Amino acid sequence: MDIATIIGLVGAFGIIYMAISANAAAFVDTASLLIVVAGSIAVVLARCTLSEFLGAIGVLGKAFSRKIENPFELINQLVELATIARKDGMIALEGQDIKNAYMAKAVAMLVDGTDPDIIKSSLERDTAMMKQRHAMGAGVFSAWGEIAPAMGMVGTLAGLVIMLGNMSDPKAIGPAMAIALLTTMYGAILANVICLPMAQKLANASALEAANNELILEGVLFMQSGGNPRVMGDMLASFVAPKMRSKIAAQ
Repeated sequence: MDIATIIGLVGAFGIIYMAISANAAAFVDTASLLIVVAGSIAVVLARCTLSEFLGAIGVLGKAFSRKIENPFELINQLVELATIARKDGMIALEGQDIKNAYMAKAVAMLVDGTDPDIIKSSLERDTAMMKQRHAMGAGVFSAWGEIAPAMGMVGTLAGLVIMLGNMSDPKAIGPAMAIALLTTMYGAILANVICLPMAQKLANASALEAANNELILEGVLFMQSGGNPRVMGDMLASFVAPKMRSKIAAQ
């Protein structure tokens, strides 16, 4: 669970609620919600396929789960596996407890004696497809973040038209003005509190996972070439922050 996502969303909505709590009922308008929320969803669907939209909702879980391994731990595991393979052969890697699915696939290909070029192309293809799925998910939320304020402006213009058309009726001015202002507010909140932050989270998660996959690929290919496990740690140290490299060197 990525606690930062939860804190950010709860904090943002909490601050907004605290600011309007004295007169919260005045900030609820069904027509404005329909224009911004339902309208923006409809426009997003017009810009992508239904499967792409549903896929983006599925990918959204990464913004909350953030189950991305620490590269330092991945390096340690790769060095352990390389030590086992150097001592007892590749077949000894079979049955090892490997939680990372990408690493598990790579090690299975090592055990099967797969050609290095095939291992590299297969794993690179997996990473490319992963990045494509994440990019599509982030793109949907980025598009949603662009559309929501625009739908808010549509609601604002609709409210102004209604208000100007009923200037002779004082009772109609208030509801029309509420639609005009609240749709802009709803659009800004939907875009800047939900959609755009989620798009950024997904893009960051994709970049981190791709870097981990590259780390694993480099380690597996080095392992297959029969490289020294001690050298592997130094070679892969570039994938971690400088302050962590001293720990790898110490180990």
